[in-house]
Amino acid sequence: MKGILGKKIGMTQVFTKDGKLIPVTVVEVEPNVVTQIKTVEKDGYDAIQLATESIREGLSNKPAMGHTKKANTTPKRFLKEIRGVNVNDYTLGQTIGVDIFEAGEIVDVTGTSKGKGFQGVIKRHNQSTGPMGHGSQYHRGVGSLGTMLPMHVLKGKKMPGQMGNVQRTVQNLEIVSIDTENSVILVKGNVPGPKKSLVMIRTAVKKPNEKIEQRDLISYVEATPEVEEPVTEETTTEETTTEE
Repeated sequence: MKGILGKKIGMTQVFTKDGKLIPVTVVEVEPNVVTQIKTVEKDGYDAIQLATESIREGLSNKPAMGHTKKANTTPKRFLKEIRGVNVNDYTLGQTIGVDIFEAGEIVDVTGTSKGKGFQGVIKRHNQSTGPMGHGSQYHRGVGSLGTMLPMHVLKGKKMPGQMGNVQRTVQNLEIVSIDTENSVILVKGNVPGPKKSLVMIRTAVKKPNEKIEQRDLISYVEATPEVEEPVTEETTTEETTTEE
């Protein structure tokens, strides 16, 4: 098990040399710092704490600065734990980059979904609408809330309420490419959360050892067509004289 914290930039698409289009999510990864190592003997479980995105000291407090100072790093905005790792492979203050993963690996991506506000049951739970005729008078209502007995709404009834803004994990996504120069990971498909939101990429729980054959992608230089310079022909005009 391994993982890293990053920022969702948005979605785009890449092409393979055999002409296939692959939709990908771009995740930008700043250097992650190991700010704490937890062990079974001391804490009851094995885990590492990763921190990313530096902030100025004015936006932090003394306990947070003292915590990151132990790892010899600046205050950070985001700190997350990753369990199930081999703690012997990490040291306090170690910096982790995108090269921890390889193209073709299967990962789980965790993020906070977009908040939709207070929504009804049709949008929130995908329920059907009522008859749309003018005499119906019941189009997007909740519907029946229960039977005559026990004379109250049963627990777990799907009702209107807050939608989104909750932690979600999308499993078994493929890493299409790793750009070490720009510290970017391209993940196939979509991941939860809006742009510029924090996401955590971890080794897939269901497929920890599976790896897909690396795809042969077209680079930007190869995808840019060559533009031929227009050839201009020089024309000469000959003056003709006529004898009268």
